[in-house]
Order: sequence, then C-alpha cells, then structure tokens
Amino acid sequence: MLRLGKVEGKGRGVFATKRIPTGAVIERAPVIVLPPSEWHDVGNTSLYNYCFRWGDDDDHAALALGFGSLYNHSYSPNAEYLRDEDNDVIEFVALEPIAKDEEITVNYNGTGDNKPVWFEVK
Repeated sequence: MLRLGKVEGKGRGVFATKRIPTGAVIERAPVIVLPPSEWHDVGNTSLYNYCFRWGDDDDHAALALGFGSLYNHSYSPNAEYLRDEDNDVIEFVALEPIAKDEEITVNYNGTGDNKPVWFEVK
C-alpha cells in the first residue's frame, strides 16, 4: 500500500500505491525507544530529524521502523500519527481520502498544531 518516492525540495517521501479511505490505518510502525540519556546524544546527529518525542514527559525519543520515520511534514496533512506507547508503535491514519500515487504527509507537531518546526517548511 506504500512506496518511497522523491519529493522536490524534501528528499524522500511516502506515497500511496492504492486509494486509502478516510480513517484507514495506513501503517502500524514499531519503534525503537531511546531513553533520555541516549536521546541527548542523538540531538547531535542526523537521526534527530527522524525521531518522535516519546514518554509521559516527552523526554524519550522513538525511531519508527518501516516507513514511519519517512513521512514528510505538512501543516495541511492528509494523515495523522497516534503514539501507542504501551505497545511501542506509532499508528498512521488517513484524515481524508488519499489517492493512488499521492504523497502521505503528517503534521510533525500533531494534528491542528501549526507552531513552527525546527526546519524551513517548503
């Protein structure tokens, strides 16, 4: 249902290989959880850009496997991510119908949060 592709100005992105209806689970991505002591070290590497904040106080990080860490950011996303910290997975769910070959995007801040992110949005 998913493939990687190139996105002008962003590098790689995740695309639908078939139509995805609203509310459909796109992916359940297992995560590797990093404790605060290791998360600090990741902040100085390129992996920082691929991690999610994790834990009750967001003091841990999680690196999503599968396509999970490769969805691009949008303030008008067609999908959202839901953290399932009890099972160490992130679930990606369609917010609207997604057409075949359409890029799947999420708001890195969480749905409806339009605060600036740590990079220039293109």
